[in-house]
Amino acid sequence: MNMKNFSLEGKVAWITGASYGIGFAIAEAYHVAGATIVFNDINEELVAKGIKAYEEKGIKAHGYVCDVTNEDAVVATVKKIKEEVGVIDILVNNAGIIRRIPMIEMSAADFRKVIDVDLNAPFIVSKAVIPDMIAKGHGKIINICSMMSELGRETVSAYAAAKGGLKMLTRNICSEYGGANIQCNGIGPGYIATPQTAPLRERQADGSRHPFDQFIVSKTPAGRWGSTEDLQGPAVFLASDASNFVNGHILYVDGGILAYIGKQP
Repeated sequence: MNMKNFSLEGKVAWITGASYGIGFAIAEAYHVAGATIVFNDINEELVAKGIKAYEEKGIKAHGYVCDVTNEDAVVATVKKIKEEVGVIDILVNNAGIIRRIPMIEMSAADFRKVIDVDLNAPFIVSKAVIPDMIAKGHGKIINICSMMSELGRETVSAYAAAKGGLKMLTRNICSEYGGANIQCNGIGPGYIATPQTAPLRERQADGSRHPFDQFIVSKTPAGRWGSTEDLQGPAVFLASDASNFVNGHILYVDGGILAYIGKQP
């Protein structure tokens, strides 16, 4: 086996919404593997925070303000990246939002917003980078899906609909552009310990686990929340030549939740 196949040396990787969290961890792994890092966020403040965070890790990252739901802005950003950094070899559609609202209480506007960011944006950004990938003769697109690409749960109707759609968009990009040596796959994170989920993992006043924390740990064969580091290896694999015959696949990094029916009461 040629371990050089896992190298991203000389590649330009754009990770959307990667100022922090899962996107930042993936970008960090890509840097270690040799890629040049490009990221965007919705405003100048978040981009500046991202640049600072990358600099603290010793990473030179190229940050752009771009609303990934705005097709004109995305096309302009792709053009700018091409001129300033190079043709995008790897795209990670990471930017996303969630609205936890019971379905009958959710407005159509809120539903559309989640679909716009979590499903329409990956379509828009992928569409913008694919022509250059075709011209270059290769490309990797990685969509950050979710266990909600497979499961439903209370209060996440819009998110589950978007992530289920993203799973099928992943398969369809594979179907349309696999012949152009473009591999499009997805990563489906399980419950990941991030600053955003920290309140759900705080110990209660009596020292017991938060009820949601207890629920997740009991449903996960690994017996723990995932870490952002758990996503780095899969992300590098799917971005590298080691995965050149893997296409249209969703790799669930969930500690086994989707394989497990749970303990008998």
